[in-house]
Amino acid sequence: MYAVIETSGKQYRVKEGDVFYTEKLEADVGETVTVEKVLFVEKDGAFQVGTPFVAGAAAVLKVMEHGKGEKIIVFKYKSKKNYRRKQGHRQPYTKVLVEALQA
Repeated sequence: MYAVIETSGKQYRVKEGDVFYTEKLEADVGETVTVEKVLFVEKDGAFQVGTPFVAGAAAVLKVMEHGKGEKIIVFKYKSKKNYRRKQGHRQPYTKVLVEALQA
């Protein structure tokens, strides 16, 4: 059984036991988050497609950790004009574990 869920404006294909990284969620480490935005569910060869979401379906996610991603350097430059701007960015993320899929 797997499902396609939407969280933080992005879609993920998940099944029970999966660990994935998503945009930072407002939940403490160890808490569970229920995502009810389930777009698609496959169970024993039968498919359910939502319009836009599958009614009664949910994914239970457990927050494992919060962190920041790799540093990305943003460098703006214009030749012959003495214009240079350097800026760094680290995107915050949340590592979650899919505990259960309810369909």
